[in-house]
Amino acid sequence: MIKVLIVDDSSFMREVIKDILEKENDIEVIGEADNGRVAVEQYKELAPDVVTLDIVMPDFNGIDALEEILKFDSNAVIIMITSIGQEKYVKQCLDMGAKGFIIKPFAEDEVLETIRGTVL
Repeated sequence: MIKVLIVDDSSFMREVIKDILEKENDIEVIGEADNGRVAVEQYKELAPDVVTLDIVMPDFNGIDALEEILKFDSNAVIIMITSIGQEKYVKQCLDMGAKGFIIKPFAEDEVLETIRGTVL
């Protein structure tokens, strides 16, 4: 079972990702966070296998959260999610240690393949 933490400031986007993942028998959403600060706390508490992490969020963004999670666990599997037009941040995140990325809008199979590809 792949345990996933979903992080996005949009409750709608968290719900979309959750709906995609919960259709699968081998994936379980174990937590959600609406900002980077909560994401770091949830990561430490829940120990997910994968984190989907939105880059652009108010206050404590995805890049800050990525850095903090990787300080806590250098082996964390984090997949960055960003909108078209924000691709400049993707390279920065991959260089920092993110394991993959998904560009919004995305297809269901793209989300599933990216998550499974980073864990297996």
